Amino acid sequence: MNSRMIGVDVGGTFTDVFVLNEADGTASVAKVPTTRPDQSGGFLDGIGREVQDLSEIAVVVHGTTAGTNALLERKGAKTGVICTEGLRDVLEMRRRDRPRTWGLRGDFEPVVDRCNRLEVPERTLADGTARTPVDLDAVRAAAKMLQAQGCECVAVLFANSYANTTNEDEAVAMLREVWHNEHVSASSEILPEIREFERFSTTALNAYLQPEVSGYLGRLERALKAGGFDGEFMVVQSNGGVMAVDTACRVPVRTALSGPAAGVIAAGYIASSAGFENIITGDMGGTSFDVSLIAEGQSMLSPQTSIDFGMVVRSPMIEITTIGAGGGSIAWVDKGGLLNIGPESAGSNPGPVAYGLGNTRPTVTDANVVLGRIDPENPIGGKLKRLDVEAAGQAIDVHVGRQLGLSTVAAAEAILKVANSRMAGAIRLVSIERGFDPKRFAFMPFGGGGALHAGAMMAEVGIARAIVPRYPGVTSAMGCVIADMRQDFVQTINSLVDSVDEKALAAFMQDHADRGMSLLDDARTEFEARELSFELDMAYVGQTHTVPVPLSVTTSAGKVIPPTRAEIEAAFDNAYRGTFGRLLQNGVRRILNLRSAVIGKRPKFDLSTLAPSGAVSADPIGQRQVHFSDAWYDTAIYDRLTLPVGTLIKGPAILTQPDTTVLIEPELQCRVDSFGNTIIEPLGEAS
Repeated sequence: MNSRMIGVDVGGTFTDVFVLNEADGTASVAKVPTTRPDQSGGFLDGIGREVQDLSEIAVVVHGTTAGTNALLERKGAKTGVICTEGLRDVLEMRRRDRPRTWGLRGDFEPVVDRCNRLEVPERTLADGTARTPVDLDAVRAAAKMLQAQGCECVAVLFANSYANTTNEDEAVAMLREVWHNEHVSASSEILPEIREFERFSTTALNAYLQPEVSGYLGRLERALKAGGFDGEFMVVQSNGGVMAVDTACRVPVRTALSGPAAGVIAAGYIASSAGFENIITGDMGGTSFDVSLIAEGQSMLSPQTSIDFGMVVRSPMIEITTIGAGGGSIAWVDKGGLLNIGPESAGSNPGPVAYGLGNTRPTVTDANVVLGRIDPENPIGGKLKRLDVEAAGQAIDVHVGRQLGLSTVAAAEAILKVANSRMAGAIRLVSIERGFDPKRFAFMPFGGGGALHAGAMMAEVGIARAIVPRYPGVTSAMGCVIADMRQDFVQTINSLVDSVDEKALAAFMQDHADRGMSLLDDARTEFEARELSFELDMAYVGQTHTVPVPLSVTTSAGKVIPPTRAEIEAAFDNAYRGTFGRLLQNGVRRILNLRSAVIGKRPKFDLSTLAPSGAVSADPIGQRQVHFSDAWYDTAIYDRLTLPVGTLIKGPAILTQPDTTVLIEPELQCRVDSFGNTIIEPLGEAS
């Protein structure tokens, strides 16, 4: 019987696997080094560590960084663009922004070279009028030229195609007959939304990623089937939902920040189960530190993000702030004598100096090793037998200590202080700077390195407590198993509320619902429930920026019952007042876009099954010297996975497990809750 659900998250340093056996509710985890350049090797190795017979697997859900890495490293496919006459340079002009706020110069190269951006005669007006039919002969000639120039994929970007798709549909239909592969992206299919640059950018990036992402996912799918897998293979989206592999191959731009989004979904579920509705997540892997905020049980969704300067993706994404402060981030001293951390990372190969694989520059992990916070005899990942403490210390001394006139230990402390300061800054960015008081939130560190820095974040930011999940090193992989299936749609309306075509709005809502439900029907998975949500992007006439306006919509026998104009006005007033504190007298309300989501609620597993059971013990398994602030402390070491529910441990202490290390600093204590989470609080806090 196929009874296992597997989540796989591929990070810059490690590939994490979470296996849930639905038959008995048990779970197991694996952590293996990420393989480069082809990440499929680590993916399959990680699954093989836990499941030998792939026919036992019902579902595999993948959080992938393939798309994100291709964008950041600019290693996507050679892409061609066919666009409306006069719009060849929209991708390069952007919004006339600059990489740096100050200064008049800034370099930017779009992912599509100018020689591969070709114009054709056609014109659709903003009201949907097709003034100039598309010249299909010109489209055919452009396609031949792009293929001759070696383009692997093509994006069709026509002006105002969101208002009338006719010209773009005709061009795309012809292209799909003559193009040498299936990699054709149309802006009216990827993002039927007003504003040319955002639509053009998202569609061009989608085309740029198609060969890389579809090739990668195709290799994985074939390898899984060759091993006997006959279940459902799905991919996490950046909105925190999952989608089928064929959808991911068609719209790979939705996989950007896929892995971190899965971590936020898992963190929200774990925290809510444990009684925490307000949390700040901190995912510290080998390359980055990803921060997100969940308020009242709801993660924050952003309608667009910029993966790097100028590469704008307009698609719903969980708001995640990323900085280069992972365990593998390299510490270095600049010409001015200032200590810096990252953004360059040692990754999984060669990795930190302590790995002994050839790197000679110190990392955050090396600092933790030198200070005794990581056990050199039991490195995570399973492939290294021992970490080289001496080599790590020498690298810190040469590259940091001597440069700053510090001892090796003091230099290691300095590395951690700078890293902690940067991480605290990211937390303040998503909390204080957005009007949230961090004292009302718990901090949830995860990833391989997050739990080493929980106490520091509490002290730096003023967070009252931290909650460390049972398996923090594989939280994103767990999120893959937890995430619901979700399909998002958008359609520009661009109408005043007083004159909106209610029948047309209803038709768009029904179309989104029908398409979303059809995609859920096609998925080979069971859902506990299906949900529809609708919201409008609205503003007063004359305003550029919109506010999201949730709509209360009911359905009957599969038919959507749309809101009336009066209900839309009331919903806008409520949303606008909540955002700005007041309404504009005599302001004219305008609807810009309709946004819809169709969600298939996947069954959730009972987190209490992860609680310690069987052979448990609250006794230390050892002791070693660990450096905190300005002194060495005799520190008790515990096997975290065997600590009974209710165990209370006073710091300093270290809790070890295969996928991470939990550091309990002096003046702190920790307790094990009924789900196996570790709650870190100041000494003397009531438990």
